[in-house]
Amino acid sequence: MEPPKNHSTLYNQRYQSTDHYWDFKPSSMAYKVLEIRPPMNQKLKLLEIGSGEGATALFFARNGYDVTAFDLSEVGLEKTEAAAKKINLNIKLFKANINEYAPTENFDIIFSSGTLQYLTPERRRPFIESLQLKTNTDGLHCLHTFVKKPFIEKAPDAEDCEYLWSSGELLQYYPDWKTEEFFEEIKPCNSGGVSHRHVHNRLWSTRLN
Repeated sequence: MEPPKNHSTLYNQRYQSTDHYWDFKPSSMAYKVLEIRPPMNQKLKLLEIGSGEGATALFFARNGYDVTAFDLSEVGLEKTEAAAKKINLNIKLFKANINEYAPTENFDIIFSSGTLQYLTPERRRPFIESLQLKTNTDGLHCLHTFVKKPFIEKAPDAEDCEYLWSSGELLQYYPDWKTEEFFEEIKPCNSGGVSHRHVHNRLWSTRLN
């Protein structure tokens, strides 16, 4: 089941109902990107998949990356654009459905946290391969997946169109890349004001050729 037609409406409602549905902090994974691939003397082109309300896209733009980001929620994109304008940052934003998207230009860094669970299982391999094809040599992928475990209860705000990954599944799509870091962890979450837990897989991997 792909995200339903009203999926963007759901997130529009969530994002309109509060200043920030998610904690308005950049993903913790973004700091590792800054460590592994700092912009230095060049503007690295970075794509964020599923930018939500914009906290991580703004973080990358502030730190000198050339940021492109997409999301399914118009309200999330509007919040991101408004926040960027306030601090004179330029972020290229557009609306897209992850199950229909494939990049048409090359990037140095591709980042996604909290979005890949919306990929239908049959779309995972072709989607990851489409990203890999549009990644420059020495480019970095920084990706996150939610993982299914029998001892973790379903999140209270989980949706029918979410597909949790298997433990270690994400790493299997990168046999020919250099894995900078990969790990699994259980962390608490308070999205929507309700306390719960998630299992996460996090990957940082570099294309060497």
